[in-house]
Amino acid sequence: MTLVPSYIKNLKNYVPGKSIDSVKNELGLKKIYKLASNENPNGPSKKALNAIKNSLDSIHRYPDPSGLELRNKLAQKFDLKIDNIVLGSGSEGIMSTIMRTFLNKGDEIITAKNSFIGFKVLANASGKKIHWVPMKNHKYDLKHMLKFVNKNTKIIYIANPDNPMGTFVKQLEFEKFYSKIPKRVLIIFDEAYFEYSKDLKNYPDSMNYRYDNIITLRTFSKIYGLAGLRVGYGFAHSDLIGNIMKVKEPFTPSLLGINAAIAALDDDAFLKESVNKNKIELKTLKNELDKMGIKNIPSSTNFITSMWPSTKAAKRINDLLLKKGVIVRHLAPFGWPKYVRFSIGNKDENKALISNLENVIKEV
Repeated sequence: MTLVPSYIKNLKNYVPGKSIDSVKNELGLKKIYKLASNENPNGPSKKALNAIKNSLDSIHRYPDPSGLELRNKLAQKFDLKIDNIVLGSGSEGIMSTIMRTFLNKGDEIITAKNSFIGFKVLANASGKKIHWVPMKNHKYDLKHMLKFVNKNTKIIYIANPDNPMGTFVKQLEFEKFYSKIPKRVLIIFDEAYFEYSKDLKNYPDSMNYRYDNIITLRTFSKIYGLAGLRVGYGFAHSDLIGNIMKVKEPFTPSLLGINAAIAALDDDAFLKESVNKNKIELKTLKNELDKMGIKNIPSSTNFITSMWPSTKAAKRINDLLLKKGVIVRHLAPFGWPKYVRFSIGNKDENKALISNLENVIKEV
């Protein structure tokens, strides 16, 4: 008797970026610069940290299973009703719940090939037929994706901006695409990097498209600096949210995560400062990569993805930087073996990346 379905047996484990501690132990280095996971180098806001400290005496208690206070806070911020909001353990937690809530036997999924690896794992684990549509010019090819829409299509996933390419689908592109999608098809708009891109020209904030079949996902892991607490949130029609809430794992996010997120939403100054610092450092890093002749993709996020002439060269750059204590992300696990992603760090971290790149590039 086979206990494990074939689509689970054939899954490949998610390969995370190296941690600071693992590199310290492996290489015996004291100073490590982690620029691999698109985290906020400024850390969380002081208000969020204070909220965590003030919650420590209550961690023997379960959190409110509905996350009422945080959902109310999000409802106020985005002019929604609480019935339009769901919480989860990061946006991936909500993606997983969406799969379990809406996918039936024979349903199909459409998304871009080699986009966000977290969705790839969840989609493959669903056991459903998936149409992996190649990107075009490092972007979602919505026109090509339309060709795979059929009577069995249930979910279309769009990461906007995309990770790991840093590109985004533009407003007119999306509107033309949406006009041809049946209303019975759910569109997941993953906007993990929303705060970095929302003011860019032609960026289609999905909250301007409050259609019944769109589910918007966002997170406190990136700009808010709460990656270690795993707090994500989603917006959708109350009918969709109501059914997701039935399936959602109870008592998620955690008590600390919920309270930190509530406080983070009150710190507009921190949010603005983080966006501005990223904008400055992103521009600086891109200019330096251009000076060194390193091909890269213009980014609307808090990372830049670089392109190398071969898989060997990309891996070599990754490994040489690692030996210098600079952790970056070789994108082979994402399906881009000739690419290396650099998260935007603070000024000192970016200086370390640039100076070490200038040295190791000579060895490639």
